Amino acid sequence: MPFAWFVALRYLRDAKGQTALILAAVSVGVGVVVFLSALIDGLQVSLIDKTLGSQPHVTLRVPREAPRLLTLDTRELAIARIVLPAPQRLRSIDRWLAVMAEVEAVADVTAVSPVVSGAGFAVRSEAKEPMVLQGVDPDRFLAILDLRPKIVAGRFDVAGDGVAIGSTLARDLDAVVGDRLRIETTEGREDVVTVTGIFTLGNEAVDRTWVLASLRHAQSLYALPGGATTLELKVSDVFEAERVATDLRDRTGLDADSWMTLNEQLLAGLAAQERSKTMIQVLVVIAVALGIASVLAVSVVQKSREIGILRAVGTTSRRVLAVFLIQGGVLGLAGSFLGFGLGALLAKLFESTARRPDGTPDFLVLLDAALFASATVLATVIGVLAATIPAWRAARIDPAQAIRNG
Repeated sequence: MPFAWFVALRYLRDAKGQTALILAAVSVGVGVVVFLSALIDGLQVSLIDKTLGSQPHVTLRVPREAPRLLTLDTRELAIARIVLPAPQRLRSIDRWLAVMAEVEAVADVTAVSPVVSGAGFAVRSEAKEPMVLQGVDPDRFLAILDLRPKIVAGRFDVAGDGVAIGSTLARDLDAVVGDRLRIETTEGREDVVTVTGIFTLGNEAVDRTWVLASLRHAQSLYALPGGATTLELKVSDVFEAERVATDLRDRTGLDADSWMTLNEQLLAGLAAQERSKTMIQVLVVIAVALGIASVLAVSVVQKSREIGILRAVGTTSRRVLAVFLIQGGVLGLAGSFLGFGLGALLAKLFESTARRPDGTPDFLVLLDAALFASATVLATVIGVLAATIPAWRAARIDPAQAIRNG
């Protein structure tokens, strides 16, 4: 074993109280960092998954119709205008098949689904509830939003007159699989459909209003033969959705809304969480570093006579420096293992207490190899850096003075 390592480990073993104190400080610090990281990262992933579980990453639609101003000779007139928004009618995207092919060729786009979306009412017996009818191509729609795991009754089958409806809407209509509903659209058309499936997406607005039908059926109900009111997209990286939306807006001339634009408050909240997590972690790291540095500084004072003897018998200042740096690194490394176990235990205990009525956790804490590696590297580096000043002081001890005053 190298001389510096032998002396460093001997010092740690001899000063058991100080070693235990530093290990406790490092372990608690790493445990707090791991617990916060696992908790907040899991919460963020859970929130994003829930948000994207009921909406596409990017939506393309026809631009809104702008009001037309009258052209008048105003040389002798002063005109005050009140510009009212133009009534918006349901319109199809021009040449949407060609647009869809162009969008599919974009590298970051992984799936595209045409949709006919319109408002209306769902009627069953005396119950009449507002609804949003979504006409979809089943295969393409499931590539954007896989609804099959969310089906709580029946199956996802929108062929012919079959429809899938949200669980809250089904409850309001007192409808079950196999019941018949009458659909009334804003275009003055109506039809009778059969409930083939009931789904729960966890988004109350969606579960209360969505009725999913075939694309052809919706085209007929909204007088849009062969049309599509929106194109819904899925991208490879959800956080690149806004960039993809901007690019497609320039390419196609259509309005392009990303989930990031529609959920600005959510993203602002996630950013605030990330900043607060970082701030707490920095404060914990500073506290741990000061603890290691102060205890090792005391150790240098206590062992100044031994250090003086080592220097007197020929030990170089570089080796003395290495002795204390090794102590800091070993304490940081050992504390990181203990701290990761403590943080993982706290995270799992918290996860077990935050559960829904059905027993499933509200969100999963994220404990992975990357978090373990980052905690280990952080604690080891902090241990070495915190030992730098005590090690430098030990290396500068004058042997004669240390032995005489020791």
